[in-house]
Amino acid sequence: MTQFHLPNPEVTRELGKKLGRSLPPNSILLLEGNLGAGKTTFVQGLGEGLGIFESIESPTFTLINEYTQGRIPLYHLDLYRLETSEIEDLNLEQYWEGVEVEPGIVAIEWADRLPYKPESYLQIELIYTEKGDRIATLFNVGQDDFNWGSKLGIN
Repeated sequence: MTQFHLPNPEVTRELGKKLGRSLPPNSILLLEGNLGAGKTTFVQGLGEGLGIFESIESPTFTLINEYTQGRIPLYHLDLYRLETSEIEDLNLEQYWEGVEVEPGIVAIEWADRLPYKPESYLQIELIYTEKGDRIATLFNVGQDDFNWGSKLGIN
């Protein structure tokens, strides 16, 4: 587990950018946090770090946005408006198993709604503090844990 203090949206975006520059294909990021916690801002930075110059918006109504022009593809999903049965019907495992899509980074907003999860992933929890800034907590699940701060060059 590694925590980062995010005093403003720019720092949230920068954390995403640093991860986008360093994550390998087949990385799955499960993002959790309340409305406005910075999930989409984080994914925008992730896309920037991957070299994606297309505008990245939350796929709340489209459910899945695929960006393929970067270093590796980014698959951005938003489960906010879905029920469990609807999520099951999406067959999301194709994104982390690489069955029908090119291996890339899968970023899922509102991942706490997933009825099933991949074997290994990076869980990112974004929360507000009493001061109005945010804390990001990164957990490796199903793989060895390490200090993301040192990996990304962040204190």
